[in-house]
Amino acid sequence: MKYSFIIPVFNRPDEVDELLESLTRQTVRDFEVVVVDDGSTLPCEDVVKRYGSVLNVAYYAKPNSGPGQTRNYAAARCAGEYLIILDSDCILPPDYLKAVEQELQREPADAFGGPDRAHESFTDLQKAINYSMTSFFTTGGIRGGQKKMDKFYPRSFNMGVRREVYQRLGGFSAMRFGEDIDFSIRIFAAGLRCRLFPDAWVYHKRRTDFRKFFKQVHNSGIARINLYKKYPDSLKLVHLLPAAFTLGVAACVLGAGICAYSLLPLLLYALLVCVDSALQNRSLLIGFYSIAAAYIQLTGYGTGFLRAWWQRCVCGKGEFEAFKRNFYK
Repeated sequence: MKYSFIIPVFNRPDEVDELLESLTRQTVRDFEVVVVDDGSTLPCEDVVKRYGSVLNVAYYAKPNSGPGQTRNYAAARCAGEYLIILDSDCILPPDYLKAVEQELQREPADAFGGPDRAHESFTDLQKAINYSMTSFFTTGGIRGGQKKMDKFYPRSFNMGVRREVYQRLGGFSAMRFGEDIDFSIRIFAAGLRCRLFPDAWVYHKRRTDFRKFFKQVHNSGIARINLYKKYPDSLKLVHLLPAAFTLGVAACVLGAGICAYSLLPLLLYALLVCVDSALQNRSLLIGFYSIAAAYIQLTGYGTGFLRAWWQRCVCGKGEFEAFKRNFYK
């Protein structure tokens, strides 16, 4: 067995159905699938059973412990040479594994990852959120695309690693947010080879509304400081940009009481995002939604970053998280 797909899931049976259906259409068939319900109140066991005749798939259920520990639970039950970790809200194109196979044949890798796209069936809001997470005009340049502002760190929505490497590094840490970056940092620290596979992309739904999206990116901002406290060298200048953007937005809004022209930079940025997204998505409505998505992404991350910096670096408090219990609500 060459590949094992690991799919942790929390209360998303419909999305698991879509993901498993996409796996039935893979042009490379040397793989197994391990699905683990992480304390779900809406289990997906019946969904998984429906694919038992067309996929080599196993289902497990366990108490809730967060995504990282759930992936470790699944990895201990995998047989593949490579473990491929996916979020449950992903859909794979038919040639996904073919692209992985071609990249590994061209140049070996201990770990790898790929970018994401928006499927045509996604809602306009999901497409706008996808734009904000992948655009060069937000932080997309450091999230797995080809226009990288920092070296490539695989993200857990689309991450592959040799099983021997996974076991050697002890898998994911107990962090609930930023655990994939934590794992990638340890991959690099061990001197292992990690590569971007640009053609091994997935369709990624991400969050379905702006409130959930804010919670996600706010936690990501907090996680960046938690990672900094564990690995001081991991914090780069580029990671400060959302916080700087957030402070700039605050300054512009406050300055509007003195001079209305202080809002001009915000309007120009909104126009840039709207035009770029509208052209990419061929929809003016998605362009308008993308304005909100971009501001939520940058200020959500920025406020989380600043909040964690104050709590941990100024006040000297320990690691913490926001929206831990109601993250998916």
